Amino acid sequence: MTLHLINKTPSESSALSDSLSAVSEGDALLLIENGVYAALQGYAELFTRLPGSVQCYLLEHDADARGLKQLNQEFLPIDYDGFVELSCRYGKVVSWF
Repeated sequence: MTLHLINKTPSESSALSDSLSAVSEGDALLLIENGVYAALQGYAELFTRLPGSVQCYLLEHDADARGLKQLNQEFLPIDYDGFVELSCRYGKVVSWF
């Protein structure tokens, strides 16, 4: 099981599309920093190819700092403690650039 971290917007980098092709059953996806922009409703179609068991999260502080509202409901907001907990729960953490 792998935790995939995305910190760039889909327009800044291919990190999101690259990660989506590598995500498998039981993995999790966490949007941080500018990656939280991918949770905007306009990007929802990008996540339709994810396996059903993949959990999607976003760092709530980063979304709030950017004033983002009306985010994709598939993404569960977490705080810094949640980020640490996820990092410990998954055997491997991969940062996509």
